[in-house]
Amino acid sequence: MATERQIKKIRDRARHPKKRTGMGPKADINVTPLIDVVLVLLIIFMVVTPLIVSGVPVEMPRTAHHEKKPDDGKDLFLSITEREDIYFMSAPVDLKDLGRIVDEEMRRNPGKTVFVKADSRITYGVARKVMEQLNKINIENIMLGTEEEKKAVEAGE
Repeated sequence: MATERQIKKIRDRARHPKKRTGMGPKADINVTPLIDVVLVLLIIFMVVTPLIVSGVPVEMPRTAHHEKKPDDGKDLFLSITEREDIYFMSAPVDLKDLGRIVDEEMRRNPGKTVFVKADSRITYGVARKVMEQLNKINIENIMLGTEEEKKAVEAGE
């Protein structure tokens, strides 16, 4: 068994550890550069995220009274390109299959809005055929996408 003197020595060492003097490199991690890098990445993501556009890029019609709606992730994007190609959630879709595919997605995610982004150069007939397909499956929440028309003052004219 340990004597009282040995126990006192052990307690003194535990209470007052010796300071390191010239024993080599310190093993502590400096987290300041790590925090700097993380904050820079956070700022980059905050700036880039709003620029990411959902769906296929199209040149939408311009309107003077444009109502801006932030992308809340609750929209189902339907895009019609200049070449009259139809995309649903960035995947190419044939017009005859459009109603079935949108209906399946609406059953999985009820309450979502169908956001139609049609190129301004397509004919009215193409847009009408797409809208008929949505009407056949009783879609009630449809939004037509437009871009804001720049005022003459803002454009510098």
